Amino acid sequence: MINKEAIELAKKIVELDLQRDEIWENFAAVAGDYAHDLLRMVQNS
Repeated sequence: MINKEAIELAKKIVELDLQRDEIWENFAAVAGDYAHDLLRMVQNS
């Protein structure tokens, strides 16, 4: 049986995923063609 905590965590994951998509769109608009490279550089630093 799925408990309440698991459902709340699933909802948070969905909310974070939607937030991530929105942030990515804004980031890609600002960083342009270099968005993927810049993100990779920051992840690896």
